[in-house]
Amino acid sequence: MIQRANVLIYVLAVLLGLAAGMLEITINDLLVTAIFVMIATMVLGFMRPQRAWRWAIIVGIGVPLFRLGAYFALNQNSDRAQIWESALSLVTGMVGAYAGVLGRRGVEELFRSH
Repeated sequence: MIQRANVLIYVLAVLLGLAAGMLEITINDLLVTAIFVMIATMVLGFMRPQRAWRWAIIVGIGVPLFRLGAYFALNQNSDRAQIWESALSLVTGMVGAYAGVLGRRGVEELFRSH
């Protein structure tokens, strides 16, 4: 059975993914979206370092899904470069998630009792 804390962290990850997708559609700036995805997955990787790749997938998939939704719902055409850019949010998410894991290990190493 999934614990309540795990459900909350997954809900947070989904909300951050939706926010990243909304940010990509409204601002239409890859750098801002990539930094947001990286920071969001870094925080999630720090909080839950086991299997950090899942945070990159959950948060990062929001960007291409919103790009696809904007194409169908809003008739907002995207060129090929924008589609590839939105898929690259998975890469920045992976970097952020494992940077969070590395930060968690560093904090645990610095503040462990000897």
